[in-house]
Amino acid sequence: MKLPSIYYRARQFGQALKARTLSEADLAEVQAILTPEQMTLFSRLQPSEQSHSLRVLRTLEDDRTVDPDLKVAALLHDIGKIRYPLRLWQRVFVVLGKALWPKRAQAWGEKEARGWQTPFVVAAQHPAWGAEIALEAGVSPRASRLIRAHQNSIPAEENLENRLLAALQKADQQH
Repeated sequence: MKLPSIYYRARQFGQALKARTLSEADLAEVQAILTPEQMTLFSRLQPSEQSHSLRVLRTLEDDRTVDPDLKVAALLHDIGKIRYPLRLWQRVFVVLGKALWPKRAQAWGEKEARGWQTPFVVAAQHPAWGAEIALEAGVSPRASRLIRAHQNSIPAEENLENRLLAALQKADQQH
């Protein structure tokens, strides 16, 4: 694991440890973007995931990336994690597993969510699960595609959706 990656993961761990329930002002900011049904989904995220999603949104807004679908995707990009909520130690387990045994971790992520492999499955499959859950909650097809692809390589084709995906990934990697 390279030094910038170690720093990023350590900061992410610290943010998860100190995460608290969002303030009324924070919730109002989220409610201004999400529909009531989407807000119900957002409320099912763990406090650390809600805080992360709000930081991603604010980073995009600071960069003046204000596309409405991108805002929704920023807030719901990790919504697939509600299928199998993970404890902090399980998230650390995944990070360490990916660093120490990347090929094995990838293979574990392709299996069914059972036992000790569940965290790897969640890490690998939450984008696809999230895209489906979000679509059922009424997000646009484009927001759903952004959620689904938020961990994928960005296609070489230059178009608006790929630029939005790149912005989402950049903001996500900062937090």
